[in-house]
Amino acid sequence: MSSQSTLSVYWDDSFLEHNPPAGEFELASSGRLAVDEPHPDRPERVQNIKHILDHELSEFLEWQSVEPATIEQLSRVHTASHISEFEEFCKNGGGRITAETGANEASYTAARHAAGASIQAATDAMRTDVSERVPYALVRPSGHHAQPDQIDGFCFFNNVAIAAEHLRATDQAERIAIIDWDVHHGNGIQETFYDRDDVLYVSIHNDHWSWDPDAHPQTGNTRENGTGDGVGYNVNIPLPPGAGDKGYEYVFNSLVSPIVESFDPDVLLVSAGQDAGTMDPLGRNVVTKSGFEAMGQRVRKLATECADGHLALIQEGGYHLSHLGYATLGVLEGVLDVRTDVREDPFAWLDEDLDSVVSATHSVGADHAHHWPLSFTPSTERQ
Repeated sequence: MSSQSTLSVYWDDSFLEHNPPAGEFELASSGRLAVDEPHPDRPERVQNIKHILDHELSEFLEWQSVEPATIEQLSRVHTASHISEFEEFCKNGGGRITAETGANEASYTAARHAAGASIQAATDAMRTDVSERVPYALVRPSGHHAQPDQIDGFCFFNNVAIAAEHLRATDQAERIAIIDWDVHHGNGIQETFYDRDDVLYVSIHNDHWSWDPDAHPQTGNTRENGTGDGVGYNVNIPLPPGAGDKGYEYVFNSLVSPIVESFDPDVLLVSAGQDAGTMDPLGRNVVTKSGFEAMGQRVRKLATECADGHLALIQEGGYHLSHLGYATLGVLEGVLDVRTDVREDPFAWLDEDLDSVVSATHSVGADHAHHWPLSFTPSTERQ
């Protein structure tokens, strides 16, 4: 292994204290089953990532302490009532908030530290470049579903959005690009910046999920491309189930890279959810460790070529306890430009459907070609 870069990891033990109630859905607690399904967002997710980094990348690691986000920092994205009501809910012991999302007495503290870690990683990115240091917020709970006034999808405060708003409010960056490769659409990030042209949001997600319109008013389709000044700056890239390494490579080459390069950001923030992995119980895509390594390499290259090397990664989803560690190791190998002894993915077994990804990419590209220099014929008729 050889790299000149340091991996600067923002971590706090409070991330292990947040525990939603057992069972992903209400029916899991109906009494029909003898044993409740453990909630997918378990502390072991980030424990395994932390351990594999200590084991495989120790010579590159710097562990950083975390300060919780202040109320002022949270309030740049979330309403005062959203913040105070969540704090009070946790003070009273927590419980189930929606069918899929819950909290305990430690969740408010963990969420504030997750937002704070994301702010620190983004700020760190503005002081360095990827050839020297890669900031990574290894946080829990995740954030990209959290809307300004609504908890959603295991998320309470929108970590990446809060970090981006901090950079804007403190004049550290004027133009920010967010790439979100979590397998679920980041509806909270979309809502936060939907009418803005200073933040480009690119979401690569699975089109297989149908959301409850009351909880998720955003659909993640290509017609949701922004409003007002933000038209064109919300780039949804829904992919069919079965998209894997070659499919994501095709999407990056055809859509993500040319759009981000044209936007020319001051910094690139990555919502790094590895639940597009081949074994993930909440995903339907088949990206392997090698595929995640390639994505890490691509965002390093993008940051170097069009963001002065300013890059930060912020952990989102990923729910297979074992594969998440390997997939995240792949991402970080890519952004560090190193190779460990873990070359093969022990969980990869499905063949991907590249033809469907190519077809979807052309359809998506035709929609986004109205706003970006893409080599697709813009569609004239919306369905």
